[in-house]
Amino acid sequence: MFAGLLFLIPASFFLIGVARDRRRLSNAVWLGIALLMLLLWLAGAGQDNPAVSLPLLLGFVLAVLGLLLLPLALLANGVVMLRREGRSLGNLLSLLAGLALIGEMLYFFWGISQPNDWIRGSAIGLFLVSAYIAFLFVSLLLYSVIYGRTGRRHGFDGIVVLGAGLVGSQVPPLLANRLDRALRLYRRDREAGRSPVIVVSGGQGADENVSEAFAMREYLLERGVPADDLVLEDQATTTEENLRYSKALLAERGLNGRVVAVTNNYHVFRTAVLSRNQGLRLQVIGAPTAWYFVPSAFLREFVALLVRNPVVHGLACAVLMAGGLVLTQIG
Repeated sequence: MFAGLLFLIPASFFLIGVARDRRRLSNAVWLGIALLMLLLWLAGAGQDNPAVSLPLLLGFVLAVLGLLLLPLALLANGVVMLRREGRSLGNLLSLLAGLALIGEMLYFFWGISQPNDWIRGSAIGLFLVSAYIAFLFVSLLLYSVIYGRTGRRHGFDGIVVLGAGLVGSQVPPLLANRLDRALRLYRRDREAGRSPVIVVSGGQGADENVSEAFAMREYLLERGVPADDLVLEDQATTTEENLRYSKALLAERGLNGRVVAVTNNYHVFRTAVLSRNQGLRLQVIGAPTAWYFVPSAFLREFVALLVRNPVVHGLACAVLMAGGLVLTQIG
């Protein structure tokens, strides 16, 4: 009874949060807590029921194997990133994360076998911190997938395409995916009798021959989009500026209705959170990304979300501690 209530409470907060605004960062935390409590509830209910306990045991074994293989997968991805994308801190994230996980595992198994209380305590503490970060990461990953695959897909007055780095003056595949996704949205609404406007947003970097917005505009013009349906925003240098400047340009045209921002799938949820923080009413849709690029990219998104939204730490930590204390009392 109490374990079921511990699931229903965070599940209710999750559903209410999604209904009020899908872009709430707390939705991801409530989702993770609800799923964790559901697993604990099922584990208790399945003690005398093989139909429940056997699938849970299988799932637990697979989860453990996944955790053990995760560092190796991150290391492999880090090597691929270095070969294909070059050396930079962002491209090193998956490699560094893999090394950190291996180091943490080795220290934990070594530390708990030591007679020194301080060493054992630090090993257990480091493990708990790692588990907490892993919980937040999985929660954000799951909700990012849910957010990216739900919501409106047509009926927009404005389509904002967020810029990405150019290769000289050429649109690289990452940015081309965003433009192609926006083009499909544009054509779908045109066929339905609407007249959406596409805002291409992005300034000029130090290593770029033209602004990102200019290159994006040329890309869309070559694919048949009329010049009158394209709006150039070539001053933005961050995602926040992309959103704010583009929304202002749409407002100048009297387009204050439904607006969608297009970016790559790994960047969708953080963009949605930023738009909410700025008080902007818009939806975010993702474009495909090369498989090898996603792990490092999402790690960057995860770090950026936690740094910019420290309140998530307090919410998740407080609720998990409260749930753990209640479960201890029940047990």
